[in-house]
Amino acid sequence: MPAAIEDYLRHLAAERRLSPHTVEAYRRDLASLSTLTSATPLAELTVSDIRGAIVRLRAQGLSPTSVARHLSSWRGFYTFACRRLGYAGNPCTGLRPPKAAKALPDVLSPDACAQLLDGPPETTGDPALQARDRAMFELFYSSGLRLSELVGLDLPDLNVHVGEAQVTGKGRKTRIVPVGTQALAAIAAWLPVRTKLARDDVAALFVNRRGERLTPRSVQLRLARWARQAGLGQHVHPHMLRHAFATHVLQSSGDLRAVQDMLGHASISTTQVYTHLDWQHLAKVYDQAHPRARKKG
Repeated sequence: MPAAIEDYLRHLAAERRLSPHTVEAYRRDLASLSTLTSATPLAELTVSDIRGAIVRLRAQGLSPTSVARHLSSWRGFYTFACRRLGYAGNPCTGLRPPKAAKALPDVLSPDACAQLLDGPPETTGDPALQARDRAMFELFYSSGLRLSELVGLDLPDLNVHVGEAQVTGKGRKTRIVPVGTQALAAIAAWLPVRTKLARDDVAALFVNRRGERLTPRSVQLRLARWARQAGLGQHVHPHMLRHAFATHVLQSSGDLRAVQDMLGHASISTTQVYTHLDWQHLAKVYDQAHPRARKKG
């Protein structure tokens, strides 16, 4: 990896405080730039070189979304290189990524969420893990957390008396989120169990059988299992509960800015995807209810 790219990756980790997962994604995107343009030093690449690299990515079968992510990573690197490393210009300036249809997230309906969270767990399972899982999934839906935010929660981050939690999101930014009544009740049932399981040196709110902090993969597997037991008939992943939280709050309140704050989105344009989901719901209701909208059988 060229030294300039290593400098940029250190900048992302140390100064911008991006997560190791995000920094590794930048590393892969910039490694592809080095491979695609290996005949020319990075400092000498032109707009034509970058355009050619984009064409080759498309020829490899990458989706427009993946190409757009690569171009964004390259543009960020050159912005840094121009400011810190003396590069003459940013060859990514003015280039637009290929257009891609914006995919709407999968969202559970309020009834599906109730079926998932109110459904009885299996009777043969470990009651301690069942209490933990119910608390996790209620908190997911109650507060709209990301998976990384949930597994990163420590016991002192939760204030059960006020009904809120402090979470650390992307870029290590912290925010306060509300915790609903049913989530608080589920957490109250889990905390005595956690006291028996957790090791003394582990501050995590949610732990495994060994008393260690849960991994994201463990949460994914437990939620998928819980959804099967609840009879939902579809695969459920943690982000679906975050999407459900945002959509249901927006449908009830119409307050896009409040939803943005609770989700921890840096830009409101990211939150606006949920307005499209809300419109889909309204359009479906209209088609079913309006006498002039119904299709003739």
